[in-house]
Amino acid sequence: MKDLTEYNSGVSEFELFSFLYDKITSKEIDTFSKLKEFIAPALRDKSTHPVIMRAFELLKRLNWGFFATITPNTHKKLWKELVIPDKDFPNAGDIKKTLQISNLYVAMLDIHGYTQFCMESRKNLSMMHTLDWAIENEIRRISTQCGAISQRERGDEMVVVAASATDALMVTLCIIDYFSKTDVVQDPQISTKRTGNAEALPVFKISAGITGGNTQSPLIITERGNLSGFLLNSGARLQTRANELSPIESKVMIAKQVEMNYQKENAQSKCSLMQHDSIYFFDTGQIEFKGVMIPTCEVVFDKRERYKEKFSEEITRLFGAIKENLWEQRIYTDLMELLIKAAQSMPVFSIALTKPIHDMQTINSNSIVHLCHLAVKAYTQEEDYHAAMGYLQDIITICEQIPLFDRLILDYIKGITDKYLLLLHFYETHIDREVDEKATLIFQGNYYKTWLAAKNAAQIYEKLKNMGRTSNSIPKKKTLWFNLIKQHKEQMEFTLYSGKK
Repeated sequence: MKDLTEYNSGVSEFELFSFLYDKITSKEIDTFSKLKEFIAPALRDKSTHPVIMRAFELLKRLNWGFFATITPNTHKKLWKELVIPDKDFPNAGDIKKTLQISNLYVAMLDIHGYTQFCMESRKNLSMMHTLDWAIENEIRRISTQCGAISQRERGDEMVVVAASATDALMVTLCIIDYFSKTDVVQDPQISTKRTGNAEALPVFKISAGITGGNTQSPLIITERGNLSGFLLNSGARLQTRANELSPIESKVMIAKQVEMNYQKENAQSKCSLMQHDSIYFFDTGQIEFKGVMIPTCEVVFDKRERYKEKFSEEITRLFGAIKENLWEQRIYTDLMELLIKAAQSMPVFSIALTKPIHDMQTINSNSIVHLCHLAVKAYTQEEDYHAAMGYLQDIITICEQIPLFDRLILDYIKGITDKYLLLLHFYETHIDREVDEKATLIFQGNYYKTWLAAKNAAQIYEKLKNMGRTSNSIPKKKTLWFNLIKQHKEQMEFTLYSGKK
């Protein structure tokens, strides 16, 4: 059969499919609507319908890319959102190329320790094959059970697409359960237990970012069936942020819209996550991505981190003060209130400091609370802004040495401190000028003479010191410089870091 006009009832199914196979693989036919139009003269013969459905499966495999494996039975919600169904063949249709729908969610997942595992398995390639099998097969199985679809990207990365916020959260946490050997989801209909050789794989942690549920963030399916668009990129940015907040443990960051839609979806019929109170949404403020501000949440699924609920009001209040630019007082005092509540809420700790701070050799929650009270007093009562900023810097030094201290709060302390230190520079420049102008009023009697002598001496000292550094009377300055480089060679090593920690 070389032309459709040759078709008659005597043509076998095999011959008809072979004819269509050539047309599809040569890209003459690349959509189901084109297939129907092409084979219209033969549609009257019902015996051709099974052949058309087989041809449709071939079309899917060759042109649907990421979504090539979905069916109306295995992915009911996704099929409804992604496919324009055919009126004559309800199990066939054409995939949408531009998806500006609210019921679509993208999760980006990344496996911690993948590179190290590959390096350690160089002499035991069967372990690498086992992990590869698990990512390709088990994660696809789990995704399908959750009504989602997944695809592996660049070794240790996975992309998952779901048709509801609940499905997106379920599949993400199920994948974490599988790799981390945990049981967060507790859904008897979804198996996350490892089987066969996969049981021998080590525990892996996962960082994930989920976004979607908003028509303003379109997703595009390219000609090759790949995903593209802001939705995909923002999901990757959230995953990167999750990895920044927790380079070692599993963490899930989501857009605020995902949480809102999850709550709506479970208002009546509750999923297993809602039934078992398995997760808590911790407000993490906004992150900027390519000029767009994305409100975010952390999905707290580890029971050891549920203490974050206790200071949710304080952190929300701080976010509000930052949004309104209340730098005069609110941001500083709200930050201190958050630190006090966080220190009192987190697991008990006692850390030996590398260097004493305010005569303290060890630090605990009471120590942090004490420093915060001193800081508030310096800022609000004593108007000693230099001391107040010094307390902020001390608190940063302390919190960096506490292993369990929340990284998000630490990031906010650092960011706020940087802004206040910038202001402090301008403040001290201005106030020092006023001190110069009013020195006779500030310093009485001999104090003024001492101040004036010290000021002049300091200026002269700096000039003389610089003259001495450039003097030819000091020999071998280059030798000293090079010797110091050798002595501090390890500290001088520089590597531009890129990627996960």
